[in-house]
Formats: sequence, C-alpha cells, structure tokens
Amino acid sequence: MSTFVLLLVTGLGLGALYFLVASGLSLIYGLMGVLNFAHGSFLTLAAFAGFEVGRRLGVSTVPGFLASILVGAVVGAVFAALTELLLVRRLYERHIEQVLVTVGLSLATVALFEGIWGPDPIYLNATGWLKETTLILGAPIPNDRFLSIAAALLVLGGLVAFLRYTRYGLIIRAGVENRAMVTALGIDVRKAFTLVFTIGGFVAGIGGVLACHYFGYVSPALGGSLLIFAFIVTVIGGMGSLTGAAIASVLVAVLQQFANYYLGFGDVIVVLLLAVVLLVRPQGLMGRAAA
Repeated sequence: MSTFVLLLVTGLGLGALYFLVASGLSLIYGLMGVLNFAHGSFLTLAAFAGFEVGRRLGVSTVPGFLASILVGAVVGAVFAALTELLLVRRLYERHIEQVLVTVGLSLATVALFEGIWGPDPIYLNATGWLKETTLILGAPIPNDRFLSIAAALLVLGGLVAFLRYTRYGLIIRAGVENRAMVTALGIDVRKAFTLVFTIGGFVAGIGGVLACHYFGYVSPALGGSLLIFAFIVTVIGGMGSLTGAAIASVLVAVLQQFANYYLGFGDVIVVLLLAVVLLVRPQGLMGRAAA
C-alpha cells in the first residue's frame, strides 16, 4: 500500500510540473496558433535564475525559497515577452518560420547556458522542510511534491479566472476567434498576444524553479527534457485546452511512474498512449474537432 501511495503522489507531483510547462504551451498555441519550441528555454533560464537567488539567500529558508520562485517567474516572463516582441510577432500566420526560429532560439540558448554554467548538472544543497518527508499511509512523501501540486492548482485556477472574468481575457479570446473584428473596434490585439506569451513564460518560470527541487539539480538540458513531455501532454489533452492539459498531465505522469516502477519503461508507455489518443481521438481528450 505504501508503494502505491508513494508512486501516486510522486506521479501527481511530476504531473504538476508537466502542467506548469504544458499550460503555457497550450495557452500560446490555443490562443495564438504558435508552436513555441523555445518554451523550454524560458523554463531553463528561470531555473538558473532561481537557483542563483536561492544559493545566495538560502534556498531552504522561506524568504530564500519564495524569492527564488518570484525571480524565476519574472525572468521567464521577461524572456517570453522579448521573444514575442522581437521574433514571433513578425511571424504570425507563417508557421514554418515560427518553428525554425523557436527551434533555433532553443538550441542557441542551450549552448549559451552551457557556456555560462557548464554542461553538467548542478545539484542543490537544500535542507530543512523542503527535503524532509511526510508520512501518508506509511509512504514517505517528499515535501516538495506537495508544493508542486499546490502551485499547479493555483496556476490552473488563476488562468481560468483570468480568461473568463478579466477584460484582457475577453480580448484574448475574442482576438483568437476574429482578430480583424477586434482590431476594427480599436483594440490592439498585439498587446494581448504579448501578454499571453508573458503569462506562459511566467508559469514556465515557476515550473522551472520547482523542477530544480523535484529533480534535485539544475542543468542546461532541464527545460528540453520537460518540454518533450509537455508537448505530449498538450497533444493528449487537446491543443488549447487548459482543462485537457491538467487531466493529461496527471494521466501521463502517474502512468509513467507506475510503468517505470513495475515495467521499467515508462517513457515507452507514454508514447504508446500518445499514439492511441492520436488514432482514436486526434483532437485530444478535451480538444475541439476541426470543422
């Protein structure tokens, strides 16, 4: 029983990280039609920024941990906003160019991070509550898993509320449905789209710092490894659906944890799940079928 609980809660914690990355991907693609392969770079830079702050302030202290989360989120948001302003804004409706530019940016930033911090993982020296465990039905659950789950729930609620109940959320949804009409009303849709990229980077930044604590290290390859599963989650959940991304994140991560433990090849099972979903329901679990 304790093994089952440990795998389940650990899977939920990993699913929370997948959602924090996939929610930005889903939001950007669903509202703007942009496949952003540089999204992992937002996460990686935020993770390094949070790591540097935490190392100086003490990542195991409450002020140091909160400061690392805040700095990581802000760095991710700024990097994402600059990417949209300087690169992506000129490439709307030009999908091949979008892919080439964002893939190029991703490769270039990984090389840059390796030049600054080195190619090898840098392990955290966190102590205290973050590295302690809590017993649940006999299973020792690392406390950082609970933080990841709580952050994912807060982000999901915040994003849904923003899109439904705020003026900019209304503009963004209207701009996606009919950009020409919204522009004719005198509303600058470009600002709203920049805001979408900024929110995606902000959430990815939170995920990057929390990923450091989940895996116990930070490295230039951190964002790229999480981005692969974030894309899988986004496709399974349905492109553009936050609810679908949340459901798919839990499904993929929990399945991956159990398959890794009992079978030894969880990643293969996840890819097989992706293939089944694409064959049976190509639009994803919560996605809308194309007209």
